[in-house]
Amino acid sequence: MFVLELTYTAPLEDVEAVLPAHRAWLDEHYDAGRFLASGRKEPRDGGVILAVAEDRAGIEEVAAGDPFVAAGVCTYRVTEFRATKTAPELARHRQAAD
Repeated sequence: MFVLELTYTAPLEDVEAVLPAHRAWLDEHYDAGRFLASGRKEPRDGGVILAVAEDRAGIEEVAAGDPFVAAGVCTYRVTEFRATKTAPELARHRQAAD
């Protein structure tokens, strides 16, 4: 499982201009089952996405496709973790502890 942390690198009005395309990109990945939760950070200086993927390279490719990245309004920090305990709704995403 992965935590994708977005940090805005441009003024908020520039981020807002790309927001519709970013939301459509989010919807695409929710529909594909890759994204489990997302939202803006408080204070509003970026966002967070909880995601699943086969490997880090795959999720980095997904993040690189974000319209925010193409527009140069954010950077990503990708953190991989083992979800060894989850809420019942996320049981299918549990991973064995090595």
